[in-house]
Amino acid sequence: MIVTAPLAVSIGDPAGIGPEIIAKAWAARDAAELPAFFAVGDARAIERVWNGPIAKIDDLDSASNAFRDALPVLTVEDAGEITPGYPDVEGARCALQSLELAAGLARSGAARALVTGPVSKAQLYEIGFTHPGQTEFVAERCGVAPENAVMMLAGPTLRVVPMTTHVPLAQVSSLLSIELIVAKAQVTARGLKRNFGITKPRLAFAGFNPHAGESGAIGREEIEIIEPAIAQLREEGIDAVGPFAADTLFHARARANYDAVMCCYHDQALVPLKTLHFDEGVNITLGLPIVRTSPDHGTAFNLAGENRAEPGAMIAAIRMAGEAASQRAACAIS
Repeated sequence: MIVTAPLAVSIGDPAGIGPEIIAKAWAARDAAELPAFFAVGDARAIERVWNGPIAKIDDLDSASNAFRDALPVLTVEDAGEITPGYPDVEGARCALQSLELAAGLARSGAARALVTGPVSKAQLYEIGFTHPGQTEFVAERCGVAPENAVMMLAGPTLRVVPMTTHVPLAQVSSLLSIELIVAKAQVTARGLKRNFGITKPRLAFAGFNPHAGESGAIGREEIEIIEPAIAQLREEGIDAVGPFAADTLFHARARANYDAVMCCYHDQALVPLKTLHFDEGVNITLGLPIVRTSPDHGTAFNLAGENRAEPGAMIAAIRMAGEAASQRAACAIS
């Protein structure tokens, strides 16, 4: 019998809800049919919020064996005093070290995929973290330029890609370009094939302006940027359509016609995704040599330590990471 490597799950900020939702995901492992995984971080952060069984491991060979009866934890014990809901710089250092270790294990193949728990960027910036987020950090560690790593948010009935991310809305128009859109769409199409097994991905494009610009009457970004990019993608053989008015793009009948929506800015993508799949949304990074997913929510310090955090998105992130890793392995064999 071939035993596949387990998934590495970094716990994120030890004062946030990451430790709790990872523990709850393990508790739901059978019902949710999750692949074997192990947590990376300070085991005390999990013990603060959960009284279930924990197996501290020193090597990954024991992770899969321990997984049936206890949550395996590869310990990083430098978080200082841990108080749920009260982040500090020691916890941020632990979160970064956990992320670094988990990403390295995924890059080496010792872990089958990487799942990242939620971190506080404000706390990370206090210790000199210079990346916009975990996505860019993992991309750098994988030797991938940030512009070639694409953030996709995925739920059971919707996948979206924000082509610009954490920037002021007033700057979006100046950041959109034919080159950017083409590059993001190319990575997305490859990612849908590689991670989801979609042989002929269908990409729909949301317009930037209301009503997709009304043929230029209320904006020309569609005419001057988005439409030429779509034309270039179609010449390359990618099934790209649009741009469509964003307010008619996310209802059930529309969603049946595409595999992912390329959106112009952050909220255009995340508002429909979180409306439809708030407790199941997954952030998956496309364009990497490894599989990386994350629950599509933050640290929720206000909930930490109160046993109120919902683990649905973490469960979905672990499941999607396992499925994507299996899909990649099947493609490599075939």
